[in-house]
Amino acid sequence: MKITEVANIVSGPNPHHVDARKIYDSPHAMAVVITLQPGEALKKHVTPVDVFFYVLEGTGIVEIGDEKKSVEKDMLVESPAKIPHKWTNESSSVFRVLVVKVPKPIEETKLL
Repeated sequence: MKITEVANIVSGPNPHHVDARKIYDSPHAMAVVITLQPGEALKKHVTPVDVFFYVLEGTGIVEIGDEKKSVEKDMLVESPAKIPHKWTNESSSVFRVLVVKVPKPIEETKLL
């Protein structure tokens, strides 16, 4: 059994310049916890694989393709491969999301 204490994982460099902690990395899938402080946002980007997001804390705005919705804790959001998407924290508190990419991408995410 392997147990990972997410708070002890160091945020890695990323093109969005936000707190992004890779908590799971296998040949088959990858998981990252993204924390957005008030006013922070991810840049619009596309991923080469399907992604699902699970909101861990707070409220935020998700844009996928032409849709834009407010989401909050305990909501699951699905994002198909190659569709532009982004996250924004317009609230006054922390917004934290679990990002799961399946299968693990072999290509890089592309910023738009």
